[in-house]
Amino acid sequence: MKRQRKAREKRLLQTSLTLDFLLFNFFLLLLVLIVYLMVSLDVVDFRISDQVVDPDLNVEAHVYAAELNKGREDDSTSTEIQRLMDSGGWIEILDEDRSVIRRIGDKQDAVIHYSESELYAGLENRSDQPFYYSISQYAAEGDAQYVLLKIPRDLVSIRINENQLITNLKHPLSFYIMIGIGFVLLLIFVYSYWVARRIKKPLSILSQGLTQMIQGNYSTRLSISAEKEFVQIGETFNYMADVIENTSAEKRYAEESKQRLIVDLSHDLKTPITSIQGYAQALVEGRGENKERQQRYLGYIYNKSVQVARMIQNMLELLKVDSPDYHMQIQKREIGEFVREVMADTYGEIEQKHFVLHMLVPDQEIYARYDPELLSRVIQNLITNALSYNPQGTELRVELIPLDTHVVIEVADTGVGIPQELWSTIFDPFVRGDEARTGTGGTGLGLAIARRNTEKMGGRLILSRRGKETTVFTIQIPNG
Repeated sequence: MKRQRKAREKRLLQTSLTLDFLLFNFFLLLLVLIVYLMVSLDVVDFRISDQVVDPDLNVEAHVYAAELNKGREDDSTSTEIQRLMDSGGWIEILDEDRSVIRRIGDKQDAVIHYSESELYAGLENRSDQPFYYSISQYAAEGDAQYVLLKIPRDLVSIRINENQLITNLKHPLSFYIMIGIGFVLLLIFVYSYWVARRIKKPLSILSQGLTQMIQGNYSTRLSISAEKEFVQIGETFNYMADVIENTSAEKRYAEESKQRLIVDLSHDLKTPITSIQGYAQALVEGRGENKERQQRYLGYIYNKSVQVARMIQNMLELLKVDSPDYHMQIQKREIGEFVREVMADTYGEIEQKHFVLHMLVPDQEIYARYDPELLSRVIQNLITNALSYNPQGTELRVELIPLDTHVVIEVADTGVGIPQELWSTIFDPFVRGDEARTGTGGTGLGLAIARRNTEKMGGRLILSRRGKETTVFTIQIPNG
């Protein structure tokens, strides 16, 4: 059964319908043959009931006249005459006056003389006659002139044309016509039902699937065992359902992320703004008695305002990349010198934090497809992340690795690392690991921006750890 289903799924609908039509014609021919056999058997039965006992019996008088002319002593020894007698017939020898002067066989009537009119009437062999007549001249010595053959009429059927079956059928021709029409209509009904069922079943499955999709059940999938066209429609439906389901899930996730983003942003902005309000109120109320305290309060206000500005800037940058109006400048460029320039811009901060920098960039030219602004922001955010959350003396490695299909940029450090439980959400906006980032005042958007920018360029940003390097960020950028 499974093998038949697989064969059917590979077969075109046109091929299936053609095979069905050929099967229909086969059964139609078989039906015609059956009706023909019925008619033939009926005709044969009719002929058997009407024919003489011996089907090879001659009913022509001249044959028997020839047998008699052979001059046998016993006429009954002739094969032809014996057949006639076994069939119930007999021979009469007539003189020139048409009187019976001799008989051969059992005579079944009492006629001993025939008038000319009686003999002619008998030779008409009408259906209402009791006997069949056949006469021939008899060239024998003596008074014998004629040989008259007589056979019971119910043993002989007179036919003008053997091919006219209508006269030989037991039943009326309309009977066979009605039987043929009935069988043809039955065959057409069965064929139509079979073909309709073959097409209706997969269409019904498709209709039910579409109904489920309309009702919002995007997890609906179809399994169709039918011809190739229906299987392709089912596969297309499943692909469409996958796209719709994924799109709906992404849309739902985007909505949830948007709401979470707003909540997190509101919460993160509230803390520095509250601090700014508190210190500003203290200055307004004159609680800064001396200049040193006033300067300290102003310093707090400045730092918190910088934090708020940086958070808003990062948020705008995150939203800018997702905007449909944002046009990226992705093309194939040399990347080795580009990485060196980015690291040169951040070297002052690295030196200020007393980090040990290991930069490994090959001397040969390396090309990759990237947007300079987006990739620069990715590297800077990863460097800033390492500088912000690790102590002085941390070793920082930045390495460019060319591969066959892509280019890898690794930014790794030997600092405190990121807690394992945060790895699954570390790239989400506003996610911060307090155990590793206490007192840093990070916005929680740097890694989210880094991953989003990398994905926009068709790459990947992966977090791992390797040996003494507790944090390894791997940037993968296509090279062609």
